Amino acid sequence: MVANDASMTAAGTPASAYGLSRGPLILGLLFAVLIVSVLVAVANGAFPVSGGKLISIALEVLSLGDRGDVSASEYAVVTQIRVPRVFLGILVGANLAIGGAVMQGMFRNPLADPGLIGVSGGAAVAAIAVTVMGAPAVLGVYALPSAAFLGAIVATSLVYVIGTRGGTTVVATMLLAGIAINALAQSVTGVFVFLSDELQLRSFLFWTLGSLGGAGWPTLVPLIPVLLLPLVTLPLFARGLNAILLGERDARYLGVNTQRLKLLAICLTALGVGIATALSGIIGFVGIVIPHVVRLAFGPDHRLLLPASVLAGAAFMVLADLAARLVVQPAELPIGVVTAAIGAPFFLWLILHRRSYFGG
Repeated sequence: MVANDASMTAAGTPASAYGLSRGPLILGLLFAVLIVSVLVAVANGAFPVSGGKLISIALEVLSLGDRGDVSASEYAVVTQIRVPRVFLGILVGANLAIGGAVMQGMFRNPLADPGLIGVSGGAAVAAIAVTVMGAPAVLGVYALPSAAFLGAIVATSLVYVIGTRGGTTVVATMLLAGIAINALAQSVTGVFVFLSDELQLRSFLFWTLGSLGGAGWPTLVPLIPVLLLPLVTLPLFARGLNAILLGERDARYLGVNTQRLKLLAICLTALGVGIATALSGIIGFVGIVIPHVVRLAFGPDHRLLLPASVLAGAAFMVLADLAARLVVQPAELPIGVVTAAIGAPFFLWLILHRRSYFGG
């Protein structure tokens, strides 16, 4: 399962030189794709809103004009439902994608994603526990997201502690610890599922399939700075992750403090992905597929890979959520179903057509 890091680097060397020299252009194009995706997602749905009305709403929000012929219901749908939902999609997709890119670089494994450090498993255990056993009434609607985030952090911390000996974190040991913790989490989740009633089971299953439907300004605004923190800081580790692709020993010879890098990268990834998972549920394939696409297109250099993954992951999540809202109107598909439907065939194609990329 572990890829050869040399083949991983060699596979993208020409594209890396090509991509990095055109980094500003690539990032600019990806940003433009994200902006178009946002506009399309805000305008469309079960209740379409025209471009002209979107402009009027924007002017009203910015106090630069009035809403004109925009009805109160259109104004409310855009400002209170769609915009926070799209904004949450941006933050969730960006954190999942950059988390996957960092994990793949740190583990030197193209199959790695944030779930390997226990984020998804820990979040699922805590979420089902709160669903079945209940939570303090004072937490209200924040009970499930709070529990899911706490579970993600506890599981990730446990994986890190197991993988660290004598002040040094062994990546291979941490990978095995992550697999074991995820298996244990799945077992505990199964027990709670067995104990749950039909309503509790339906609520938990809906959460595990992922949805941005719970987005709202009161929940989202306090967490925006925390969700932005990994997106701003993880790209600063790009040179260190590039050195780790050569092997940890070589990275240390190049002056990289690999232990500090691994600790900070794991903590920031767990923070971003943990909160994203708590807010949106478990959304698969984004953390694996998006970094793959970016790496294949522009090379493995993390100086471009990380910011490009942020933009590509954000745009992908916004469009996936739009598809989830449009495909079965007036109902809504779980977004995890959409990302799996897109990501799984791509991943199979990647395995079948680029076997050397996986060390096979």
